[in-house]
Amino acid sequence: MTTLYRLLTEEDTSAFCHKVSDALAKGWKLEGSPAYAFDAAKGVMRCAQAVTKEVDADYTPEMKLGAQ
Repeated sequence: MTTLYRLLTEEDTSAFCHKVSDALAKGWKLEGSPAYAFDAAKGVMRCAQAVTKEVDADYTPEMKLGAQ
């Protein structure tokens, strides 16, 4: 088993919630609390949430993590 890690990021809109919900529906698990930061270049708040997933495959850098 290999543990995969992703950091999901998005502006603080419903798009972020949909991105996290989609990952959860595909078997990813929340890892820690979400984070928020102000993006001064765009003038918006951004969100981040780490997720992990156990897979029956060896990790390679070529893996498309979102497709797992």
